Order: sequence, then structure tokens, then C-alpha cells
Amino acid sequence: MDTSFPIKQIVDGKGNLIDETYKDHLTKDFVHKVYKKMLFARMFDRKCVNLQRQGRIGTYVPFEGQEAAQVGSALALAEDDWMFPTYRDHGATLTFGATMVNLLLYWQGRYEGVLPPKDKKIFPPAVPIASQLLHATGAAIAEKKKGTDRVAIVYFGDGATSEGDFHEGLNFASVFQAPVVFFNQNNGFAISVPMSRQMHSKTIAQKALAYDIEGVRIDGNDIFAVYFTTLNAIEKARRGHGPTLIEAVTWRYGAHTTSDDPSKYRDQSENDIRREKFDPVARIERFMKNNGMWDESMEELEQTASKEIETAVKEMESAPPVDRNHLFDHVFERTPWPISEQKERFLQLQGGNNE
Repeated sequence: MDTSFPIKQIVDGKGNLIDETYKDHLTKDFVHKVYKKMLFARMFDRKCVNLQRQGRIGTYVPFEGQEAAQVGSALALAEDDWMFPTYRDHGATLTFGATMVNLLLYWQGRYEGVLPPKDKKIFPPAVPIASQLLHATGAAIAEKKKGTDRVAIVYFGDGATSEGDFHEGLNFASVFQAPVVFFNQNNGFAISVPMSRQMHSKTIAQKALAYDIEGVRIDGNDIFAVYFTTLNAIEKARRGHGPTLIEAVTWRYGAHTTSDDPSKYRDQSENDIRREKFDPVARIERFMKNNGMWDESMEELEQTASKEIETAVKEMESAPPVDRNHLFDHVFERTPWPISEQKERFLQLQGGNNE
């Protein structure tokens, strides 16, 4: 079945253009924009890992290695489309308009961290596995009923395809021809479980066959393959031609979370091989150098990104203390008496201090 769903690629690991279908679209300005987004995402991710190790934020979920999948897909959205991320998709949410400060506040456990900019439809990061597929499908159906041309994209890992919500989401989207793009990032492991132990299917893309929707498999480390494939799926959905399941085959270098030790369940020497041959950031750098697009402005980007990230960290750490009432005030629309009693008791134990 994997031969029926070949991996689509536009630029290979050496930065060579192997599919010229979109050659005219790969302008210097566009490539520079893409590279900047990817570099900022990678540097932000590395900073967050360091902040967690220093005890300045809580447990963190890294995504280094998946920048092309996240940035490329998010760039394909229109300004008023919907995004439904997991807890790992900060590269996508940053690209779509979320701020670094809010993402940092999220990992400090603050509710402000899930609030998107007012002009963006970014759903709070989904921690329960696969639940966001139903949310995305519902939002897409609602937009269709309202007669808009808005599209929803929803992110999930390979482990999510073992959940019932995955199948329910695809089935409803298929039945109602919802304008939704299901974007799977397949890094080969659902925490410690390899793909071979969680499914007998050769690919995730082939699961689209059961719901009579389009399934596509792409090189998730090739940002151009990601961008144009996602753009085609979004435009198709916008025209009313239904959902698409995209499987982006990728690799994450780090752990599932900062509390995890991946060396216990996978060969970490694979990281060195992947960085050398398949790294998404290195690939676009090679492409730019191969095509005369690399210039001094690219050399300065790391310094620029570092300054912006440090500014965001300072803003996060200078935020007012957390109001402990938030533990109770945002559970139900109308607070029931057990929660009210818990809140009162909690504040008594704290000496009436909400901070």
C-alpha cells in the first residue's frame, strides 16, 4: 500500500530541486520568508527546552525536526481560517500569528497562554489525544453552514490515528464534505510505541480510503512539498470539494516531552544520520546556496531571532503573579457549589492570598 501513496518531494536533502512544477513560485522573497519562519521556530524551541531545564517554565514539549511540516502548512492558510493545534505545534501557531510571549505563558501554566490574537482563530492546544479532530470538523461544518469559505486545519501525530476520535472526525468530515485539512505529522513514534506496533497499515495516508476522501503522503522535512500540498488541499476545501488527509513523514530529534528519555525506546544515533541527510532547516539553506539566494541578511537572522526571543522571555517573566482564583473560575460557565466550596477552602488555607 505504501507504493500507492508515494512520498511527494520537491527539494531533496541536498537542496536540489527535483520537481519543477512550482519552480516559478520559489522566488527569493518567498524562500527568505519561509527560512526566517523556520529558523525562528527552531531557536524558540531550543530556548524553551533550556528554560525548562532552568526551572523557568514547566514541562515542555519540543518539536525540533518538525519545523518544515508546521511552518509550511501554516503558511498555506488564509488570515481568517481556523487552526487546531496539539500541545506540540508552536511552530505552526507562531507562523499563523500567535506570539512568543503567549506561548511562554502557556508553558508557565497560565490561562493567558491559550488566548490567540483577536484576529486569529487558533484553538487552545489540545492535550487529550485526537480530540481536536472533532473540534476542527465541527468548526468546518459550521463555516459551511454559514456559507463562508473558511477552512480548518487540524494537527495530530501518528499515535492519534489509534484513537476513536480520529475515525469519527474523518467520518463526519467525509459525510458532510467539511472544508477541513487533517494534517498528520508522522515521526514514527507515539511516545515510546513505534508505528509498527500501533497499526498494521503501511501508511497513514491510506486510511483516507475508508472514508472516500483524498489521502496524500509527503516528505514532511521538505517545506516546499508541505506548503504546496497543503495549499492545494486548502484551496480544494475552500471550493467545496471536501476534506484531505495529509501524512507528513518527518522525524523529531528530541524527546516526547522534557520529562521523557527517548534513549530507552529508540536508537538516538539515528538523529545524527537524520540531521546530516534530512534536516529541514539545513535543506532550505542548501537550496538557497545552490540557487544564489543566500546573502548577508540570512547571516544576521540568528542574532535577530535571539534578540526577539530574549525580549519575549523578559516579558513573560515580568508578567504579574498568577491569580489563583483562575484555578476555579474557568472550569464551568456557572460555578457549581462543590467548586465554590473548594475555592473558599483553598483561599482559607492560603491565608486569603490569591497570588
